[in-house]
Amino acid sequence: MERMASIERKTNETNIQLTLAIDGEGRANLETGVPFLTHMLDLFTKHGQFNLTVDAKGDTEVDDHHTTEDIGICLGQALREALGNKRGIKRYGNAFVPMDEALAQVVVDLSNRPHFEMRGELPAQKVGTFDTELVHEFLWKLALEARMNLHVIIHYGKNTHHMIEAVFKALARALDEATTVDPRIKGVPSTKGML
Repeated sequence: MERMASIERKTNETNIQLTLAIDGEGRANLETGVPFLTHMLDLFTKHGQFNLTVDAKGDTEVDDHHTTEDIGICLGQALREALGNKRGIKRYGNAFVPMDEALAQVVVDLSNRPHFEMRGELPAQKVGTFDTELVHEFLWKLALEARMNLHVIIHYGKNTHHMIEAVFKALARALDEATTVDPRIKGVPSTKGML
């Protein structure tokens, strides 16, 4: 069964159509209106072996906050819907990714219990025109809407772009692992009998 979902979110601030296929080939078709976020989602898609389409229009004349936040919401909803009943998935994923001088780690549990922790300081407040505080906003909303436990640790780094890029690549690889179907797993990987 194809694990994919399409989400549409329309507010007074944004209009977003997003489609995620978990079992993809790393293909991205992205129109976010936020160039740095487009770059991060592109590499997220490639390194997670997902297929992702995003068509977003937002009030970027104000700033990138609403668009970034709402894309995080839509991506989380799509991930949750695409996973369905989660039968046979590994559930947990962990990835370390270096990016030049930076090292990031992401650990996920597709537990249906949303939680988000982020450790590590980003040295710059902006990358280009992108407010780096929006990385936290995006990841928090993604975790909340996907109903997953998401831990992000930036171990070290000097270049803010490199540090954020390492986070998105690690997120992709951790989710790729957690969403992988393992034929040894019968039902869902939980003693509760459900996720």
